[in-house]
Amino acid sequence: MFETLLAAGLLAKIKRYKIKYLFTTWTIYPALFVQAVLIYFEISAICGNYYFTRFAKEIQISVILSYIFPMLAFQLYKPALVGCALTTAGSMLNHFVIAQNGGSMPVFPGISYVTQYIRPHVFSGDVAGIHTLGNAAVKYWYLTDFIDLGYTVLSLGDILIHLNTLIMLYYTIKAVNMRQTAKQLQGIEIN
Repeated sequence: MFETLLAAGLLAKIKRYKIKYLFTTWTIYPALFVQAVLIYFEISAICGNYYFTRFAKEIQISVILSYIFPMLAFQLYKPALVGCALTTAGSMLNHFVIAQNGGSMPVFPGISYVTQYIRPHVFSGDVAGIHTLGNAAVKYWYLTDFIDLGYTVLSLGDILIHLNTLIMLYYTIKAVNMRQTAKQLQGIEIN
């Protein structure tokens, strides 16, 4: 998701890492490709094409797997373990609230109605998948999709899942910067 990429980039900039170095390694391109596909799917939904929403689970798995290359190349095992723990916790929260609400994930859109990311007809038919419009009867509403960003509605579990991307992208930027610094120091020592 766009905000996750932006947050990782902002955190890297605060730590004075150069984001441009990220593009010097092929290992990041699969992750960036999957993120670009995800952004395309979100734009499609904003434009009223909800076809891709049915592939949400597959996209989530693809995002997680796309970071296997930088994890192996830069030995980012600890950040990957933390990311996996957050993804597991987020998935468990989502599954818990779905189980408590009859197999559906209640959604509480607000801004998304204004931006037309979500239109009222989305919750009728098979477009919404497991998502249903939230109401007063919803159990554990604070674990449902209630965090409305205007182009997506997230749950606390979703945020934990997205933290995996933030962590892996940030540590990849850091690792690439460390590698570039080491190369530059070697160049100075040789001369």
